[in-house]
Amino acid sequence: MLKPEDLYILPLDQWIQDGVRWVAIHFRPVFQTIKWPVETLLSAIETALHAVPFPILIIAFALIAWRVASRGVGVFTFISLIVIAFIGLWSEAMTTLSLIATAIVVCVILGVPIGVLCARSNRAWSITRPILDVMQTTPSFVYLVPVVMLFGVGTIPGGVAVIVAALPPLIRFTNLGIRMVDKEMVEAGLAFGATSRQLLWEIQLPLALPTILGGLNQTVLMAMVMSVIVAMIGAEGLGLVVLQGLGRLDVGRAALGGIAIVLLAMILDRITQALARPDQRKGGGRSLLATLAQVVRPRRDAVEELETHEPAKSGGAAQARG
Repeated sequence: MLKPEDLYILPLDQWIQDGVRWVAIHFRPVFQTIKWPVETLLSAIETALHAVPFPILIIAFALIAWRVASRGVGVFTFISLIVIAFIGLWSEAMTTLSLIATAIVVCVILGVPIGVLCARSNRAWSITRPILDVMQTTPSFVYLVPVVMLFGVGTIPGGVAVIVAALPPLIRFTNLGIRMVDKEMVEAGLAFGATSRQLLWEIQLPLALPTILGGLNQTVLMAMVMSVIVAMIGAEGLGLVVLQGLGRLDVGRAALGGIAIVLLAMILDRITQALARPDQRKGGGRSLLATLAQVVRPRRDAVEELETHEPAKSGGAAQARG
């Protein structure tokens, strides 16, 4: 039977390899420049997370979850982090968390301005949209190929891959959120003489904030997924624990890595979901500040009440004497 490969094979793989190699050789300073901020930020966050004793970090993360989301999420965060610490994967979990934190910071710095640009310019959106389509439909493993060829292997190239994979949702949701702002609000702002900058900062971005934070939630989850996959190119963290467990047929260690990944992903998901819900942010849970205020307020109220009544009493006594 006649097969296509008997006639001709297009050497596309060789062309791609030659092209990527040419780019890697001639644009090496550009990739080193791209790599530098990621390396600096990742090293700073990882050093900070490893420098703080784990009980302090557990309490701090639990209080942040309590304040941002609810008391239940705070308790869940506290218990989950204790479980991660006492199954021996605290250091790996902090490395994974530093990868995700770096990706979030860089994605916000890049994604929100690009999303705003796309929302304000149909031409920019028509150029960006197919790029995002390709980025979001490309299997995560495929990202590793150009990253390895352009940036090498290790945790820093893994951070670059995490950023590239996590960026598209934030751009899409920022663009969508600003485009969904009520036109009457925009027209009212223009009628009152708002400049383009005032319109963006005081009307469009505040109204689009829940949608943008929804995009941030998706970015966090994409970063979490990718931070596990980049273990295949030598990135450290929980993904490497799973990979080592599978490689050695150590099912127990692989399962522990999986449990830690699930717990960390649930913590990040619940916190970022709460950020995207205005009602949850306002009253879903009692914040630490509100709790402390309730503790302090009765004493302050009592002092104020005492100061209010004492002049009245002294005034009444003076009247009685008079």
